[in-house]
Amino acid sequence: MVKVFAVIACVLFLQGCIYKIVTVPVKIAYKTTKGVVKGTAAVVGAVIPDGNDEDSEKNDKDKKD
Repeated sequence: MVKVFAVIACVLFLQGCIYKIVTVPVKIAYKTTKGVVKGTAAVVGAVIPDGNDEDSEKNDKDKKD
């Protein structure tokens, strides 16, 4: 019975450490993936034109009228 209480006490005392061990690698992976996705989107956007320039010119002309 004493061993059970000791285990529960250790789990409660080390809860903050366990939280850090789990969340820090997840945050690092998220930030790395986020940066890679933004970079890939920028490269794809530069290589594949989407015609936004023409659309914005038409909108500007419509606004002037």
